[in-house]
Amino acid sequence: MKFVRTAALSGAAAIVLSAGIAHAAEAADAGSAAASTDTMDGEQIVVTGYAGTKTDTALTELPQPVKVITAEQYEAQGAISISDTVKYAAGVLANPYGRDTRVDGFNVRGLDALQFRDGMRDIFSYYASITSDPYNFSRVEIVRGPASVLFGQGSIGGIVNLVSKTPDFTTRGELSLVYGSDDRKEVLGDVNVALAGNLAVRFVGRARDADTYVDHVPDDRVMFAPSIRWQPTPDTDVVLTGLYQEDDTGSTSQFLPIVGTFLPNPANPSGQLDKYTFVGKAGWDRYAGRSLQGGAAITHNFSDAIKLSFKARYIDSDLEYNTHYADSYSNPQDPFSVYGTDGRTIGLFAGANDARMNVFSTDNNLQFNFNTGANIEHKLLVGIDYSWNKVAKRAADRFNIVDLYDIDYDALPTFEATGPFITDSQKQLGIYVQDQIRFWDRVSVVLGARRDRVTGSSGQKDNATTFRAGIIGEIGAGISPFVSYTESFLPVAGRIENVDGSFGDPYRPQTGTQYEAGMKWQPDVNTLVTATVFKIKERNRILYLAAGGTAQSGVLNTKGFEIEASHTLPGNFELLANYGYSKLKSESNTSLDYMPRHIASLWSTKTFGLPEEAQLRLGAGVVYSGKSVSTSDIWSIVTPSRTTVDALAEINWNNWRFAVNATNLLNNKYFASCLARGDCFIGAPRNVMGTVGYRF
Repeated sequence: MKFVRTAALSGAAAIVLSAGIAHAAEAADAGSAAASTDTMDGEQIVVTGYAGTKTDTALTELPQPVKVITAEQYEAQGAISISDTVKYAAGVLANPYGRDTRVDGFNVRGLDALQFRDGMRDIFSYYASITSDPYNFSRVEIVRGPASVLFGQGSIGGIVNLVSKTPDFTTRGELSLVYGSDDRKEVLGDVNVALAGNLAVRFVGRARDADTYVDHVPDDRVMFAPSIRWQPTPDTDVVLTGLYQEDDTGSTSQFLPIVGTFLPNPANPSGQLDKYTFVGKAGWDRYAGRSLQGGAAITHNFSDAIKLSFKARYIDSDLEYNTHYADSYSNPQDPFSVYGTDGRTIGLFAGANDARMNVFSTDNNLQFNFNTGANIEHKLLVGIDYSWNKVAKRAADRFNIVDLYDIDYDALPTFEATGPFITDSQKQLGIYVQDQIRFWDRVSVVLGARRDRVTGSSGQKDNATTFRAGIIGEIGAGISPFVSYTESFLPVAGRIENVDGSFGDPYRPQTGTQYEAGMKWQPDVNTLVTATVFKIKERNRILYLAAGGTAQSGVLNTKGFEIEASHTLPGNFELLANYGYSKLKSESNTSLDYMPRHIASLWSTKTFGLPEEAQLRLGAGVVYSGKSVSTSDIWSIVTPSRTTVDALAEINWNNWRFAVNATNLLNNKYFASCLARGDCFIGAPRNVMGTVGYRF
C-alpha cells in the first residue's frame, strides 16, 4: 500500500509538472465574492456575498452578517480541512469533536450547520461520503441563522457554502510541494489556461501520502477537478465542472472513555490512556471512499434588466467504513466495572459498513432589474430548485472484550458488511421569490418567501412555507444599522418511538425563526466591522426520554452576540478579529453537548519588503473556545476552555514561494469535547507544514 501511495504521488507530480503551473489568485466570477482591494488601474473591487441573496450584492447592503473567507486567507492559516477554514469566523465553532478525518464539522450560533457547494446542498447523510478538499475552492461563505428561503431545507443555525474554483481568461499556474508533520507528503497543482478569448480550462489537483497523529490512521488522497468555461456570446457564460476524489483514511476520532483519559480511573489509578490511543485493528479499520461529481452552470443576460441562471450537479459516492469503539456508554462513570474488576477490561464494538450516495440537484432562477421610481431600484429573483438523494447502507457488527490498556490487535476478527442495502431516498421541490429594494442608493430592503414540498421513501410528506425580511440603511460615516427576520425548516426522517419499542406518527419537520439586529461600519473600503445580536427559536426538536422512547415537543432558544472586524491593506497588512457569544436553553435535555458560550479569534499578517524584490510575510493567530458543559441524567461533564496558536512565515521571491505553516504551535494537548454519554474527543496536536511553490 505504501508503494502504491508513493507511486501515485510521484505520478501526479509528473502530470502537473508537464501540464504547467497554476497561480492561486482568483478572478471575480459572476456572483462571486472578492476581497476588497485596489486593481492596478485604481478601481476598487467590492466584496459581495452571493450566498446571502443569490445575487451580486455588496456585504454592506445585506441586512445580515455573511462571512467570506478567501482561499488565500485559509491557506495562510494552515487549513488542511474544510472545518479548519471557518475557525477564524465569529460565532463559529470549528471541529467541535476535534479533527475528524471522516467528516467536516462546524457549529454556527450553537447549532450544527449544513454544508453546501456552489449554492446546492452537498451532504445528505453522515458516513456516506468523503470530505471535500479545501484546495478545490476559491472561497468559503458562512450564512448565519436560518436560510431556508433561498436554500430549502437547511440548518437552523446557518449554512457553510463552498465555492468551486472555475476558469477565467488569464493563463497562469501554481505548483506546490508540501512536507509536514506525520510524514505528510503532498503535491498540489492549479493550472488555468486561456485557449481563446472566450474559452478556458482549469485543472486543480492534489495527491497526498500522509499519516496522522493516531497510529494506523492514514490520510491519503488523490483529487482531480477539471473545469471548462465558454462564453459563446458576451451575454452567455457556460461553466462545466468535474471531480474525481479518492480517500484512504480512517478515524482520528477514537471515542475514548472519559474515565481513564479526562478523568482518573479509580480501579486503575496509575493507568491513564494515551490521548491518541488507537482502538481498532490496523489495516482493517478504515474510512475509504470515492466521489465522482459533475456540474454545469449557465448564465445568460437577455438585457441589463433580465438575467437567467441555471445550475445542476450530480454526485456519485461509494464508501467503506470499518471501525472499533469502546463501550463507554453502559456505565459512563465507570465503564471498566461492567466487564471486570481490574480497571482495564472493557467491551469493544466493531462495525463494518458500506454506503452509497447519489445526489442530483438543480437550481434555476430569473433576475429582473427594474425601477419603480427615480430613486427606487429592484432586484427581483424568482426561482425553482429540485433535489433528489438516495443513500443505501448495509452493515455487520461484532463484539469483543479486550484489555483497553494492552489490546491484542491480532486477536480481533475481521469481517465484511453483509446483506442487502437498505435504501432511503428523498425529493425536494421548492419555489422561491425575493425582492431586493434599494432606496436612494442608501437603504436596502430584502423580502423573500418560499414554498417547499419534501417526500421520502417511507411515504412521509412534508410541506413548508418560509419567509424572510430585512432592512439596512447607511446613516452616515459608513455606519449602517440593520434588522432582519428569517425562517428555516428541516425535515426529520423516522417516527416517534414509544416506550414499548413500537412506532407512532412520523416526525414533524424542525422549524426555526430568528430575529436579528446589528450594525455594519465601513469607514473605508479596506475596513469592515459588523456587530449583531440575535435570538433563535427552534421547534419540534426530538427529545430522548429518560424512560425510553422519543417525543417531539422540544423547544430550543438560542440568543447571542457577535462582533467581527477586518482591516486589510492589499499586499501589505491584514487583521481579523472575531468574538461570538451563544447561550442555548432547552425545555429539557435534548442531548445538546459541547457548546461553548464564548468563541474568540484574532489573526494578522504583515508583509515586509518591496514588491519587485524578495518579500517576507509573517502571520500569527489565536483561537479561544470557552468551556462547555455536557449533562445527562446521572452527571455533568465540563470540558475546559482551550486556546491554540497558529503561525505563518513566508518568503515570496520572483515566482517562488517558500512557506512554513504551524497550527496549534504551542502543542496544547486539549480535549475538544467530553460528552456525558461517556466518551471524549481530542483536539489535534501541533501540525507543521513546509511548502515550496512556483507561480507564473
